[in-house]
Amino acid sequence: MKVAFDTRPTSDLHGVGRYSRCLLRALEETAAAQDELIELHRPSALSRSLRADIFHSPWISGAMLHSPCPMVVTIHGLGSLKRRSELLRTGMRLRLRHLAVQRAVSVIAPTEAVAADAVSHLRLERERIAVIPEAADDAMHPRPAEQIARARERYSLPEQYLLCVGGLEHPDPTRHIAELAGAHSELPLVLVGSTRPWVHELSGVHLTGRVSDEELAAIYTGAHALLLSSEEEGFGLTAVEALACGTPVAAFASPALQQALGARASFVEPGDVQELIRAGLRARRPAPAPPAWSWADAARATWSVYKQALASVNEPRTAGRIVRRSAPGAVERLEAQ
Repeated sequence: MKVAFDTRPTSDLHGVGRYSRCLLRALEETAAAQDELIELHRPSALSRSLRADIFHSPWISGAMLHSPCPMVVTIHGLGSLKRRSELLRTGMRLRLRHLAVQRAVSVIAPTEAVAADAVSHLRLERERIAVIPEAADDAMHPRPAEQIARARERYSLPEQYLLCVGGLEHPDPTRHIAELAGAHSELPLVLVGSTRPWVHELSGVHLTGRVSDEELAAIYTGAHALLLSSEEEGFGLTAVEALACGTPVAAFASPALQQALGARASFVEPGDVQELIRAGLRARRPAPAPPAWSWADAARATWSVYKQALASVNEPRTAGRIVRRSAPGAVERLEAQ
């Protein structure tokens, strides 16, 4: 079996990029002798000179409306579909992406919560969705005191701190970053991730910008606790990374995070920033171990999805309908080709 893997998101430094890089590496390591993995930098090449049995888009933005071979798509969350105003801002482009996902033979989701959202908001049949959790990268493990001290010195970090990790390019209100920065806390807040000018206007926070995986592991290890202030997590990969580094986690409660982490995190009511900080301050080491699931496990499960997708191509499909709402109360059904 020849699988073409869309590598465009691997350059992203945050969640989707981490997923794509880790899964691609694990797929290469777990491939059977008769299987071939093609790193695809331009999906349009599939329709010209390159042939494959399966095309895998590890992000919703890479889903093709007219894939020349059976397509598998990974969705990491559907927060924008839950917020109708988001659809107004993104317009037709987002709708076309969702239509492309509806045409996939198989869809991968990191949690049952995201799978349920795909059924509810994208009208996908549950049997087309495979739930495959994510895992911490091998670089994420507790670091010795000297590495923590080097990271602290390089980024002028305080001796003790609460930590948030993720891109800071846009002021997403569902992440509550500005509220965290302005809330009272006994410990300072460190924000790790690529930034834009708006975040530099926040007072009382320490910004690191982009960091290497080695530095990130040291910053995780040196933190008092990781705070997950997002209300739209699809899995919570940073939480798993923090736990792998021995750091406790406090998070806003959501079905996806609770499924992924179970009792390994302290959960508070979504939106209660002050209580989230208090939960982080109450955290004590040793932190629970992360789930016993590796990227090799995820890769083997993904190879199984490829095989099932390829086997199902010649089977008659009675489902797979695309549901398009053209007006309130009116539904137009288009049978999948």
